[in-house]
Amino acid sequence: MIGPVVSGRPVLSPVMLIGQAPGTHEGPAGRPFAWTAGKTMFKWFAELGLDEEGVRSRIYMAAVCRCFPGKGAKGGDRVPAPDEIARCRTHLAAEVAQLRPRLVVPVGKLAIAQVLPDAAQLVDVVGRSHAATFHGVATEVVPLPHPSGASTWHRTEPGKTLLAAALATLGRHEAWRSLVPPRVRS
Repeated sequence: MIGPVVSGRPVLSPVMLIGQAPGTHEGPAGRPFAWTAGKTMFKWFAELGLDEEGVRSRIYMAAVCRCFPGKGAKGGDRVPAPDEIARCRTHLAAEVAQLRPRLVVPVGKLAIAQVLPDAAQLVDVVGRSHAATFHGVATEVVPLPHPSGASTWHRTEPGKTLLAAALATLGRHEAWRSLVPPRVRS
């Protein structure tokens, strides 16, 4: 793993968003989802009433791993190894214990696997809410696909339809709605 450690703002929130790990641009920017994937994800959230600044100031942003894992053999970001995930797990567990989120939004397969370990494929979990116990805390989980430009899953069927369903579910959740300014709520 390559530093620096990247984390979101220390926000007391009923919603916790969990990504995979920072990319090459997040370390220098000093914040998660600072590049292409973030632009896509924040566009999704803007449709639900929270622009990028609203998300960053109202939602606790965490990650499975806190440092850039490096490039993989095919040039994309390397998926963190199991031992790297295990070493970072204590940070995530401590954050969950302190925050006790009512809603967890894991973004991408690796983050989803941490919260919903029995999920085999994205089609099995994206598009609806799941009750789960995560690091000892009972919560609701609304998984999202990774918004990476390298992934076509959220731009082709059935991912496109499942993403729309997931965003609708997220937008209706009481924890999410509690963060949206009243003038934007519908």
